Amino acid sequence: MLDPCEFSNQQLRDLVPYEPGKPIEDVARELGIDPDDIIKLASNENPLGPSPKAVEVMKSAADQVNIYPDGGGWKLRNAIAEKFSLSMDNVVLGNGSNEIIEFVGHAFLSPGDQIIAAEHAFVVYKLMATLFGAETIEVPDPGFVHDLEAMADAITAQTKEIFIANPNNPTGTLVTQDQIDHFMERVPDHVIVIFDEAYYEFLDSPPDTLKYVREGRNVVVMRTFSKIQGLAGLRIGYGLAPSGLASVLQKTRQPFNANHLAQEAALAALADEEHQFRTKTITDEGRQFLQKSFDQMGLEYLPSYANFVLVKVGDGDAVFDALLRKGVIVRAMRSYKLPEWVRISIGKNEENQRCVELLKEVVLG
Repeated sequence: MLDPCEFSNQQLRDLVPYEPGKPIEDVARELGIDPDDIIKLASNENPLGPSPKAVEVMKSAADQVNIYPDGGGWKLRNAIAEKFSLSMDNVVLGNGSNEIIEFVGHAFLSPGDQIIAAEHAFVVYKLMATLFGAETIEVPDPGFVHDLEAMADAITAQTKEIFIANPNNPTGTLVTQDQIDHFMERVPDHVIVIFDEAYYEFLDSPPDTLKYVREGRNVVVMRTFSKIQGLAGLRIGYGLAPSGLASVLQKTRQPFNANHLAQEAALAALADEEHQFRTKTITDEGRQFLQKSFDQMGLEYLPSYANFVLVKVGDGDAVFDALLRKGVIVRAMRSYKLPEWVRISIGKNEENQRCVELLKEVVLG
């Protein structure tokens, strides 16, 4: 029988699929560890769980899942628009903000085009570009911070999209308002700038990128309900863009991409400022604890603006495996060209403490 790989799309043949953080259930099954004894600090999830208001709404909405959801997402799009003083026409819902990345690929990329991203940026940008036959120009990031000047220098006639994650995943680093403003002055009209702001709620004073939406620039600001709102399992996110650009993205969206429970939960979570405040507070405390612990251990790390910390541990794969066998799931970084590092999500206080204790055993002996 003919191997399907031989007649699949050319760009798929050497593509390595994205590998997410390992689920607790897999570790329990593979290593024979009680699931209750495993902590997952691998996927930058909310340690407090979902917004309690979202949980209550989902309970009451569950008996309506026999009915297709609102395909246009009217209530949620309207609430998002009101929150950010925009119009509904500026809001595009996605099955997680990850789907917004796919939308911009469908809408604007063709074989031979180029995208620009930082060398240590979210790997899905490159995966998406490859699917559409586009080339990814990876710009070095000295100090693991986006070099926006170098990214602007890399723009060519073939450049269609530039991705800027702020704070960046997996490094947790940040570019400032002044850096963004100067960069935007250099971006020509034929280039779409995508600001990935999955972690912006963890910032005390986040840069204002929505001003470029209001000015009608060719930008898409991506945000998600997966992080501070704690709805990662529902897959719901959104993009904010000028109405003309948003209407193009809407054409690429599949029918009913945001399910009923996700829309109702996101609507409640968006308004649950108490849960967001508690999450940011525990994140700030946990970040300070982890970074202070790494200082005491003599480990190099990147000061983080997000809900995770990237730390240099020697052999990242070996440390990942050793912690896994002790019931702590972190994230190895070889796929990000950082084989000596692991990324540790900020958990509850007791989870952070256990992780540090076991990391000392593994790294320091």
